[in-house]
Amino acid sequence: MTADELEAYLHRHIPISAAMQIHVRSVAPDEVVLEAPLAPNINHRETLFGGSATALAILAAWSLVHLRLESTGLPHRLVIQRQTMSYDAPVTGTAAAHARFWPATDWDKAMTMLRRHGKARLTAVAELRAGGELAGRMEADFVALGGSGG
Repeated sequence: MTADELEAYLHRHIPISAAMQIHVRSVAPDEVVLEAPLAPNINHRETLFGGSATALAILAAWSLVHLRLESTGLPHRLVIQRQTMSYDAPVTGTAAAHARFWPATDWDKAMTMLRRHGKARLTAVAELRAGGELAGRMEADFVALGGSGG
């Protein structure tokens, strides 16, 4: 899936992504980068709203896992199980979430679990950056359930 196709998918199936004006900057097998402008995500302090920061990070991580699962052709349903977010600096402009798999993620083992048991857990992290500087970090566990849907 291209960046444009992912962006259209997100805006069509996850309406908050359109409201936040999320743009897919890049898509690769090991990284997805989403951006969101400040204006539709601003808070009363004229910085990025924490809920928008978290949503951007979750969407980037979900997109990474979703695209990788789609590439396997295995029927699945992907849900988030747990996430934590830390905020390191206020964001006063466009924010970018860089999502990658947790270093210890064993993709092959997870796919074996999904095939055999109909369930697999995958961990992804997303770094929130603004102006090239680290502004936050999110870690999330996603569960892929055998079956249909995304």
